[in-house]
Amino acid sequence: MQIRRMGPIGAEITGVDVKTMDDAAFGRIYQAWLDSNVICVRDQSLELADYLEYSRRFGAVHPHPSKVTRHPDCPEITLLGTNKFRADGTLDKEIYRRGAEGFHTDGSYEEVPFKATQLYALAIPSRGGDTFFSSGYAAYEMLPQHLKDKLEGKVGNFKYGGRKQLNLLLDEKDRHVAPVWHPLVQVHPETGRKLLYFDQGKILSIEGLDAAESDAIINEMVGYFVEPPCQYRHKWRKGDIVIWDNRCSYHKAAGDYPPEEDRIHWRVSIKSA
Repeated sequence: MQIRRMGPIGAEITGVDVKTMDDAAFGRIYQAWLDSNVICVRDQSLELADYLEYSRRFGAVHPHPSKVTRHPDCPEITLLGTNKFRADGTLDKEIYRRGAEGFHTDGSYEEVPFKATQLYALAIPSRGGDTFFSSGYAAYEMLPQHLKDKLEGKVGNFKYGGRKQLNLLLDEKDRHVAPVWHPLVQVHPETGRKLLYFDQGKILSIEGLDAAESDAIINEMVGYFVEPPCQYRHKWRKGDIVIWDNRCSYHKAAGDYPPEEDRIHWRVSIKSA
């Protein structure tokens, strides 16, 4: 197995078959993940059962709340990139541009957020379709002191769709689930490093502040996420498995590939076991 750091965050792993590796090999992969925020294991050939078995080594796999995009044979897996054209031939941008609206972390709308998200690449377009990642550790470090002071001890109110109510992929009854609260400044439970937990697309408000001050602070934070620090840009290849740590990472899709071409992934949402 070879592990190659891609920069301040991100690592590429080659020379391993995740179907047959032993616990020692997985331990190296897991530690590389903690060290790098996001890792890519290249050149894999997996069936559904293989993918689920490997994913469960990181934690408990949970179905995504978007029921319409779940795999028909395995609801724990989300199918990304399929059915992006409507019956009349028009492009459904909710599916085509899923994840491309801005840097975010997955599962912040859950009482117990997602520990990780993992994608397995089945089909890759001829150009475009990259995924961008950035670091929650670096995001906290870059904040001006006045903002750190305001956020210390504060919790944010998060809901799927956020202030813009971008929730069309949910069933109607699931759009009215109550929001949840999470600390905005956290310490990673495994690395011990301080980080900013933030999702511009799902945060509603900050507890203890009036609406005007809450909105002003959220908008100020969003400004830092236009070009966040410590980025890694992943250029997909068929057979890639990419997993990122939602506790300390943000990501977004480029949303720029030719829509007539396929960009298809299996996706799993992972919580702590």
